[in-house]
Amino acid sequence: MKVSPLQPFQIVYSLLDHEFLGYLIEAFVVQRNSKGELTLQNQTLSTQNVGEFAKGLDERDFELVKLIDSIQQDTIVKKFNTRKLPAVDFLLKIYDSQKGDKLVQEAIGGYLETIKAQIMALLPGKPFYIMGNDGNPAWESIIWMPEPARVHFHFVRNADSTHYFPIIRYPVGPREGGPREGGPKDGKDSGPVDTERVEFQYKDALMICDEPAYLLVNNRLYHFSKNVDGKKLRPFFTKNHIVIPRNIEQQYYERFVTPLIASYDVYAKGFEIRTEAMEPVPVLTVAEMVHSSKAVPVALFQDGSEATDNEDVASQRIMFDLSFQYGDFTFRYDNFGASANVSLEKKNDEYIFHKIRRDQRLERLKLTFLRESGLDLRHGRLALSKAEAFSWLANNNSQLQEAGFLLRQDAQDTKRYFLGYSSINVSIKEGRDWFDIYANVRFGEFEIPFLKLRTLILNKKHEFTLPNGEIAVIPEAWFTKYSELFGFLEHPNGIDEDERLVLHKHHLALVQELERENLATTIISRKLERLRDFEEIESFPLPTRFMGSLRPYQQAGYDWMNFLRQYRFGGCLADDMGLGKTVMTLAMLQGQKEAGVTEPSLLVMPTSLLYNWELEARKFTPDLRVMVYTGTYREKNTAQFDGYDLILTSYGIVRIDIDLLSDYRFNYVILDESQAIKNPSSHITKAVMQLNNAYRLILTGTPIENSTMDLWSQMTFINPGLLGSQSFFRNEFQIPIEKRHDEAKTGKLYGLIKPFMLRRNKAQVATDLPPKVESVLYSDMTPDQAAQYEEAKSYYRNLILERIEEEGIAKSQMIVLQGLTKLRQIANHPRMVDAEYEGDSGKLDDMLMRLESAMTENHKVLVFSQFIKHLTVVRQYLKEKNIKYAYLDGSTVDRQSQVELFQTDDSVKLFLISLKAGGLGHNLTAADYVFILDPWWNPAIEAQAVDRAHRIGQQKTVFTYKFIAKNTVEEKILSLQRAKQQLAGSLITTEENFMKALTKEDIMVLLE
Repeated sequence: MKVSPLQPFQIVYSLLDHEFLGYLIEAFVVQRNSKGELTLQNQTLSTQNVGEFAKGLDERDFELVKLIDSIQQDTIVKKFNTRKLPAVDFLLKIYDSQKGDKLVQEAIGGYLETIKAQIMALLPGKPFYIMGNDGNPAWESIIWMPEPARVHFHFVRNADSTHYFPIIRYPVGPREGGPREGGPKDGKDSGPVDTERVEFQYKDALMICDEPAYLLVNNRLYHFSKNVDGKKLRPFFTKNHIVIPRNIEQQYYERFVTPLIASYDVYAKGFEIRTEAMEPVPVLTVAEMVHSSKAVPVALFQDGSEATDNEDVASQRIMFDLSFQYGDFTFRYDNFGASANVSLEKKNDEYIFHKIRRDQRLERLKLTFLRESGLDLRHGRLALSKAEAFSWLANNNSQLQEAGFLLRQDAQDTKRYFLGYSSINVSIKEGRDWFDIYANVRFGEFEIPFLKLRTLILNKKHEFTLPNGEIAVIPEAWFTKYSELFGFLEHPNGIDEDERLVLHKHHLALVQELERENLATTIISRKLERLRDFEEIESFPLPTRFMGSLRPYQQAGYDWMNFLRQYRFGGCLADDMGLGKTVMTLAMLQGQKEAGVTEPSLLVMPTSLLYNWELEARKFTPDLRVMVYTGTYREKNTAQFDGYDLILTSYGIVRIDIDLLSDYRFNYVILDESQAIKNPSSHITKAVMQLNNAYRLILTGTPIENSTMDLWSQMTFINPGLLGSQSFFRNEFQIPIEKRHDEAKTGKLYGLIKPFMLRRNKAQVATDLPPKVESVLYSDMTPDQAAQYEEAKSYYRNLILERIEEEGIAKSQMIVLQGLTKLRQIANHPRMVDAEYEGDSGKLDDMLMRLESAMTENHKVLVFSQFIKHLTVVRQYLKEKNIKYAYLDGSTVDRQSQVELFQTDDSVKLFLISLKAGGLGHNLTAADYVFILDPWWNPAIEAQAVDRAHRIGQQKTVFTYKFIAKNTVEEKILSLQRAKQQLAGSLITTEENFMKALTKEDIMVLLE
């Protein structure tokens, strides 16, 4: 019967007895008559129609309707009927008295109890009725009893049994005379006079909800002050008391009476309940959780000491358990625990229950203290990894003691751990050539030799045995905070020297970081402090015979190089291309000659740059005697170097002649384009490391091309030991930075190299450079080209994904690279993969149009491509049109003549250059247009190409055009480049090798 929301209505809640599910609550809307009385016109209220009657509901009503919907028969059947039986069949089967499924019954009952408890908590104050047999939802009104009732559990121990019964009492106000009607009726009733006894036995009482209990007696609804479990009252609806026979008495007392006394008011005859109050002591117990039966071997160190093998320390777990000691009794903390704990004592035939009232306020305070200290115990327990657990103990040991905690280890643990206070104190003092390191390490009463601790940490050993047999666990923080210090420490005179340990002075940044983080005390000179702040470096006058001038930032670089020499430090001048690294270096070398240095310096570079350096030296430092040591018929005699100030040679010559060159003492050894030694295992890198010199300097615009390991070899060349061993650097920096993008490690690495690397980009010296304009031009593929591209993409997508599924991403990089390269070539011009292709290329058409326009307007253009085949396609067109051009790739013999042709011949407007061959060293300032025909995996290489034109000496605005084929892998590479360079700029250019950084998801995007 529909109820009109436009007429007066009332929301009511009705209690009904479901045939299978027990007592449920439903919501109804009932129409009112003109007198305001409820009529028989009503309808069920649910989440489906509640909006119609919103004006008569408050927030509680909306929540109640939602909860009531969740316990309706249809909802229960849908939730638990896994076999999709018809509703009636399901309920008949589950609740069959003989074959019913008890487990499902319990699950449904538990679910209903949870929801009903939430409903009952929201119902007070709402109209609540008993449903009539005719379905009238407002048949009889239920009276909410406003005050909580109290249950007193009584036990009477007799000679042969114990009788157990509850008495419910309800507060009725202060006493105003004699006993009240309904008050005590027998001597067993010990309730106070301001309450009345609730008669519920044999009264057709019903329990709407068990936990917490809601009891309905004579239409009165009672709730209880201590969250009484209704199941403890149900047995007494139809009996006066329960009898416990003497033969099961002790078991019953232990299992039932003891927890009852802890949670409720219990009155006893025949046994004693002693209530005691005492000050609790918080106890934090540490227990080892064993997950493996694997034996733990023991390692011996060089000094004969033992250290347990802790390769599984990260996976092993430690359990923290909070308890409180009240005198002789100890109770675990539990959020849902009783306000008291009870222990049972039996003396002869007498029972004594010791009821310890717990100080819940203090217990919560101690729990809060632990949580605020980083130990977030839930229900009094928390499991952490062994590393986390002992790091927390190390950091909070003294605070625990001050807070009154007792720290214990579980008595059942086979290994006994040291749980006391540990400390490490490091002091660093600047010596003549080194920083001397002094340290004191303590675990409780035991002092540990610093060398032993260093050995443990470098070997990733967390545990070792103290003299008293306890296992000490080195705090994880020591591994992270002191790992660089331990990795860089050295014996000044070899490993067999005494226990003295030192640091190279070029580890100044590490020393200052330790001091800044209060990890060490330091004594260093103000002079050395200045190395950290370039602005305070003193200015050095330019050599008198230096034929040139330096811009302000170039003067700063010149001063920096001279400042480093005062401390015998090596340096890396890593300015952007075109900012004048050559002229700064020549000025410094001229200054060395004028200072009276007679030893020549050796400058090593790629072969293609030898002529450029020779020309620049003649121009700016004509006073320097320069020798070019190269050529097949060179005289292999280092004595000839004595008559020169500067020896120019190539990396290839150094590799071949290293046995000869390593015996000669140079003043400076300088490497230009030092990324040539980025591979630590290459023959060139191993050769230059052997050169004998007083000072070292490297020059590069891209100190990192593929990975941070590029940086290690170059920094190791200029300052040996600065970044530790190769394996140490890989574990401490390369893997965290490249694989985990660890910004903290990036920052630490930057801090270590900062004093010895000077890098300025064009933005910092913009006033000295003309502006440049960069544009990306998107070209549509021609139909024939697009068809070839789609065919190749489909083929390689299937091939690549199949290979990834079979072998994984790491082993599929070659096929991925092959497929992506083919697609890039087709996007440029299909003729690059199919010589028989007769169609056109959209990109080539667009590029040629802009190329002809630029030449018509008398501009000079650099055209770069990664692919020589692509340049060949362009050359074919230029030859057909009789257009002059210069050309350079890796096979070009006379490179300088091609450079000079483009720079000096006005009729040559174009210079075609392969990206790799033309990315280093060349000055091509005649160009003011740069065309990049295909995007390179590494944007830094593209930037180098642009810098051939956009460098010192350029007077025009440089326009750069990057040509991209739309809807191809090229377009997707652009976005991936940005995603793969999130750390760029935070560490020179921390770009990973592009291919190694590709994930399966990245490849899917590229092959869409």
